[in-house]
Amino acid sequence: MGGVPDELWRQILEMGIQNSKLNYKDLCCISISCRRLHRLSSEDSLWLLLLSSDFSSPNQLNPNLKNATSASAKSTYKIKFDREKARKVAAHRRAVLRKESEVLEFERKIREIESGLRQETEKMRDTAAELSNLHKARQAYVALNVWQPEVIRGRQKQIVEQSAVPVESRVHSLEMELKLCRQRISSFDKAYSYEKRRLEMAMEQLASLKYHPLRDHKLISHGDKEGNKKRKKLKTSHNSVIGSTYRLV
Repeated sequence: MGGVPDELWRQILEMGIQNSKLNYKDLCCISISCRRLHRLSSEDSLWLLLLSSDFSSPNQLNPNLKNATSASAKSTYKIKFDREKARKVAAHRRAVLRKESEVLEFERKIREIESGLRQETEKMRDTAAELSNLHKARQAYVALNVWQPEVIRGRQKQIVEQSAVPVESRVHSLEMELKLCRQRISSFDKAYSYEKRRLEMAMEQLASLKYHPLRDHKLISHGDKEGNKKRKKLKTSHNSVIGSTYRLV
């Protein structure tokens, strides 16, 4: 390396940046390898190329940067990098908030569907009970034309007289109402399944957005350690119980 002139190393680094083979991370890694490369990797021309390739086209590059010092070029890159990083973090935060809002909206819809389903189920139960009573009333009306003991006939006549509307008409109306209740319950079931799938998908997407390898790895490791502690404690307690049992025997 000592026999290679600075100009050749400079051209190698510039070609690497121009061909997108080297980025700012690579340049920082090269800078800590030796003093010579540290000096070369800090030159203004390299960081201007990185500024041009990473943040703007060559035609849009600020002319003032062409006359800047190495320190100002690197600091300008750092400023732009920090701004871009903050922009990405803010965009990610907005995406997480939007997805959390979607999850809350899906949960609200599911609660509404569950409420409607309960109401329709209760309504269907009441309708079925009333329909059953009317069937009994109709049977009692038919039984009036058949010989029955006086006590039973009087009871059946009382049931029929309690009906405010014609039995047949009311039975038909309740049967239609029962059919509509079943249709609405079926619609609620389909809507519930659909919204449930959307909720599960949104929650998976939210978990993916919130996923952080290092943070989640620490949480998992901490959970494993806590689980191991609990298992050891349980095993110790179990062994002490067994020992006490043997002593009692």
